[in-house]
Amino acid sequence: MTTPGEHDLATLLATLDPVLHDGAYLFATADEPPPGLTPVFTFCEPEGLTLVVPEGQADGVFPCRWITLRVHSSLAAVGMLAAITAALAAEGIACNAVSAYFHDHLFVPPERADDAMRVLRQLSANVQAR
Repeated sequence: MTTPGEHDLATLLATLDPVLHDGAYLFATADEPPPGLTPVFTFCEPEGLTLVVPEGQADGVFPCRWITLRVHSSLAAVGMLAAITAALAAEGIACNAVSAYFHDHLFVPPERADDAMRVLRQLSANVQAR
């Protein structure tokens, strides 16, 4: 069965359409989400629950900004995040990437968020120009 969303790498990269969300976020961990917490991401690992929460809602590590790639990528697409993280790494930008059902999300250091957006737009423009 083919998963929904775009599979073609060139199309994915040409249409990334990144958006930088307002505010800052933190990675945190807990046995279960405390009441009133509104995580934007949760993942259960054997060591505990990973949460990405708006800054100020919990103590955490890796203060970051959240970028959503609005292209609807297939979960079976090959190479998109590899190309993106390689482009960000070439600029010395740390990135934690999360794939969700409809979109991919990048969490980058706050002081590098504008640089990350520039890199993503340039990557997309370079593919469009081919």
